[in-house]
Amino acid sequence: MIHNPNTESTLFIQSLKSAGVAISKEREVIERLEEAREWHFAFTTLVKQGDRIGINFMANPGMKSAELQRVFAQYRFPVQTETIFESKLQH
Repeated sequence: MIHNPNTESTLFIQSLKSAGVAISKEREVIERLEEAREWHFAFTTLVKQGDRIGINFMANPGMKSAELQRVFAQYRFPVQTETIFESKLQH
């Protein structure tokens, strides 16, 4: 259950979707990030290992790489996290 749709982690997920990313099991991702003490670390772990539990990130047609870069910068992720995310992104 999403407790607060205005948490930074939930806003980040909404920004990813606006940039053209689809997320399988989106509700689970949001819930896990809300519960995490360090949501940046939790997100990075889900990107790296989420496929084991059916969480995937997929590029929608027309996804803009520049917009994706802006989102990661806005939410203060290290460049290496963005690189890992893009390498795991399904097309």
